[in-house]
Amino acid sequence: MKHMRITVAHQSITFSRRMMLLGGAQAAVGGLLVGRMGWLAIAQNEKYQLLSESNRVQLIPVPPRRGWIIDRNGRPIAINKASFRVDLIPQQILDGPKIIAELQRLLSLPPDEVERITRELSQSRGFQPVSVADNVDYEQYAAITVRLPDLPGVAASRGFTRFYPAGPAVGQLVGYVGAASATEYEKENKNPLLLIPGVKIGKEGLEKTLEPVLRGEPGGQRVEVTARGKLVKELEPKPDRSGGTVQLTIDSELHEYAARRIGDQSCSVVVLDVTNGDILAMPSMPSFDPNNFSDGISKNEWRMLSGDDHLPLVDKALESLYPSGSTIKPSMAMALLNAGIDRTERVNCTGSYPLGNHVFHCDKRHGPVDMTRAIEQSCDIYFYEMCRRVGAEKLAPMVRSMGFGEKFDLPFDNQRYGTIPDPDWMMRKYHRQWQTYDTINMSIGQGMVLINPMQLAVMASRLATGKRVMPRLLKSKPVVPQQQLAVDADHLNFIRTAMAGVVDHGTAAAAKLPLPGIQMAGKTGTAQTHNLSSSERGDYTAALWKLRDHSLFMGFVPFDNPRYAAGAIVEHGGFGAAVAAPLIRDTLTFLYDRKKAIASLQAFEQSIGGTLIERMQHKTAAWRSANGLPPLPAEKA
Repeated sequence: MKHMRITVAHQSITFSRRMMLLGGAQAAVGGLLVGRMGWLAIAQNEKYQLLSESNRVQLIPVPPRRGWIIDRNGRPIAINKASFRVDLIPQQILDGPKIIAELQRLLSLPPDEVERITRELSQSRGFQPVSVADNVDYEQYAAITVRLPDLPGVAASRGFTRFYPAGPAVGQLVGYVGAASATEYEKENKNPLLLIPGVKIGKEGLEKTLEPVLRGEPGGQRVEVTARGKLVKELEPKPDRSGGTVQLTIDSELHEYAARRIGDQSCSVVVLDVTNGDILAMPSMPSFDPNNFSDGISKNEWRMLSGDDHLPLVDKALESLYPSGSTIKPSMAMALLNAGIDRTERVNCTGSYPLGNHVFHCDKRHGPVDMTRAIEQSCDIYFYEMCRRVGAEKLAPMVRSMGFGEKFDLPFDNQRYGTIPDPDWMMRKYHRQWQTYDTINMSIGQGMVLINPMQLAVMASRLATGKRVMPRLLKSKPVVPQQQLAVDADHLNFIRTAMAGVVDHGTAAAAKLPLPGIQMAGKTGTAQTHNLSSSERGDYTAALWKLRDHSLFMGFVPFDNPRYAAGAIVEHGGFGAAVAAPLIRDTLTFLYDRKKAIASLQAFEQSIGGTLIERMQHKTAAWRSANGLPPLPAEKA
């Protein structure tokens, strides 16, 4: 094998090639570096300036103040008040039990609160602060602040908390606020605002449905720091933007009065201004204190509320459904007149009405009655017979036009609108033919008929005016033009006169206003919740509370020039004339003579064991004692 002879020329050529390759590689790498530097310095200049600024400047988020909810006269219903608070940041905690024990000592936390904090801390996903205490005294706040270096994971801050001056009287109306859950955080695309300690969002009621208006925009405090995080100076802050103020049509004083006048009953009252549909009051009682929810409700308080058979967590004004009972009769009478029934024709009431193998009853033997007396004395037999003649096809449309079964444009997501049945509905729902006994039941508001208190008040307002009054709660919404209903003016005047007779000398004498010159027109109702045996008939107080009849009343004032309409349904209250009618009487009296109404309320509350707040405190204390729990501290009671 021959060896290649390497000459000086050959070596020179090889070296030159290598130099060219190496120089080209160096030039390529240099070009890439220059290009990259140009890209970073020019195209990415803004991005890295922001990153540099964020490394130098830290933004401490400042939550916005939540917007107020006020009544028609500007009185506060839901506002904010300055407060001190303490939170736990789960991912920063080193020894949870030790920290919680120290906080319990410093803040005098009751066992219920310690249990809640421990539970929420164990369920936290790390990003969500756990509320320890709101509305902390300054001394306690200071005690926590000076110990923060020894309490990793504890955050003490100054801010604002939601406050409801009327407390439980507005619980169902406004709902409540609370810290965002993990699900709500994910649903809002991980909005960082929801991570700020102290930020609350609407959970129920108006606080929830009006959240976009009430929340506002967060701000921030900008500070310059060193690479090690040491504060250099404070920079110009970014101001927050408070949430918007929402004005309701509610008269807060009337609303609170009605809530207190309900007493210990399970009930809702709705009062409307018939001239524009404004809702002046709509309390649902019993209720809860939304201030307790804002501070963080304990597990035991939740157990007490959710286990109450009077359902304090349910908005009865819109969410609960009841048979209408005899309050449907004025609308039925209007339908009978439209169908050609002679108002002077009489039906003999013997107290019973046989149909097939069943006997339908009336509460009395009224004898011969015409339409006027049938309304005034609430005779069932008259309506059985006349409605049977006319048929459900002609009855249901009139009742629906008066508001029963209608859903209204109101800022609530829990509204249920009930049922006004007819043959087509029966076939769609139950796949069976309409029977005569269905008409009999429907004629007196029983059977498949279901309504809520809002619909009852709307019916009263439409009978008062002959117009399609639509309820309105937000002052910002325009008043819906009131269209004339398809009713004859003579028929309407006749019905209104008969309803005035109900109060003047009929079944609702207890509803007479203690005001000279102002007459109410109305209609009572007593709706059965189960079939009464012969021994139970007429003795409504003997049955268990859950088996008693519902008590209903609707009315409007003044009779000769209607301005206000109201409806009330008292769950298992018994006779409408004895319970619901006096409730509406006192509530409407407040609109004309507040001094007289308040004097009556004070006497009433004294007879049932004190004011609303006092009775709630007694009830809570009794429940805790019955369940072996220690009494709450005085400030929590």
